[in-house]
Amino acid sequence: MIKQLIPAGYCLKCQGCCRFSEECSVWAPCLLDEEIQALLDRDIPVASISADKRLHPAPAGSGGSFLCPFLDCQGNLCRIYDLRPFECQFYPFLLNLRHEKVFLTVDLNCPYARRHLNSPEFQGYTLWLTSFLNAPQQRKILRDNPQLLQAYEEVAELIALKALDENT
Repeated sequence: MIKQLIPAGYCLKCQGCCRFSEECSVWAPCLLDEEIQALLDRDIPVASISADKRLHPAPAGSGGSFLCPFLDCQGNLCRIYDLRPFECQFYPFLLNLRHEKVFLTVDLNCPYARRHLNSPEFQGYTLWLTSFLNAPQQRKILRDNPQLLQAYEEVAELIALKALDENT
């Protein structure tokens, strides 16, 4: 589990993430192989996972938006919170692939991130997260799961990570 920056109460009120404007959205989280297996081991249906290991959002009804299949809209809660994917634990931070480099970025559509971007707490967490992602074990996970590296638009670039093929 990745330590969280945003207080849970803040997220429960937001209703921003876990909702997508299109069915095949780059914003829908990708899963690691071990996350898929963990869902299977707990008898959680994985029919909502596409061939590229991305959660396949379901139509939300009349609103024209799409929802994460594990979102409980009544309470704005994740039904698999203890098993939520790496990308969900990581959000509003994103791994952005640009010109063959990986950048730690943040989605400014997250109200908390937008409001606290320049705070000492946010800056400290960004440094911790950079160190965490540059650790050999995490870089191996990123190398083995290229689906986690996307070309997100409209994000704030924070810092370039070490190249995934570097040995140190």
